[in-house]
Amino acid sequence: MENDYQHIAYIDSHGHPLEGETHYKLQLPPAIPAASFWSVIVYDRQTRLIIRNDQMWPSVHSNCRNLGVNPDGSVDVWFGPGVRTDQGNNWIQTIPGKGWYMVLNLYDPLEAWFDKTWKPGEIEELKF
Repeated sequence: MENDYQHIAYIDSHGHPLEGETHYKLQLPPAIPAASFWSVIVYDRQTRLIIRNDQMWPSVHSNCRNLGVNPDGSVDVWFGPGVRTDQGNNWIQTIPGKGWYMVLNLYDPLEAWFDKTWKPGEIEELKF
């Protein structure tokens, strides 16, 4: 049986609420501590339900086909109303005018999660 542990983020690195019209990036450092798999999912701040957008499943996860992994093993997750070509399968669509939050799920987390030697990065607002 899998154990699911969650990290929830409602604000960006400057303490501002996450907004659907803004572009953001979250970097997950190398060696994400999940024995089974991990996922990042976006939820609507008002309804507390998974966000309804044009994507079949608004998430990025370790089982994604063609998941983009950086040379150092870290993973960048992109959020915003539109995708850029360099974001590919690591992008989750947000909706302008709707606040949101994200949940990082770690299924069967490893010791680095519990001893806090691994921590996800902060969500950074991007300026294009």
